[in-house]
Amino acid sequence: MRRNSRRKSQRHVMSEINVTPMVDVMLVLLIVFMVAAPLMTVGIPVQLPRTDAKPLASSTEPIYITIQADGKLFLQESETSLDELAPKILVIARNGLDDELKIKADNSVSYGHVAEVMGKLNGAGFKKLGLLTYETPAVAGAAKPAGQN
Repeated sequence: MRRNSRRKSQRHVMSEINVTPMVDVMLVLLIVFMVAAPLMTVGIPVQLPRTDAKPLASSTEPIYITIQADGKLFLQESETSLDELAPKILVIARNGLDDELKIKADNSVSYGHVAEVMGKLNGAGFKKLGLLTYETPAVAGAAKPAGQN
């Protein structure tokens, strides 16, 4: 009788799971994604102009249009032409013509080219257009323009 009880205990299935290796793998993956995530959102390089304008709060993720110094036009991350811009935006827009569009134009791009892009978008029916700039850092003790507190 004693001999049979030993055999049963040797065949007993261990129901405990060792989670330590799984936690180690998850921590490594977390670190990898934390390092890699900022690298994936670099975008298209442009030198934005500096202004005193404060950033506006937005409730939705805007669609970005980039104009590089050489005049190349990008919708999000892909290069496009001025004639294809509005139809492509309509395809990816979640809210149709009510989507917010942000234009990132290089500092050296002519005003006429930026106005041409904005005119094309406005002519297609988009009303929420914005220009992106860098905010000029405030200098301590600097005089503020008239009319500001």
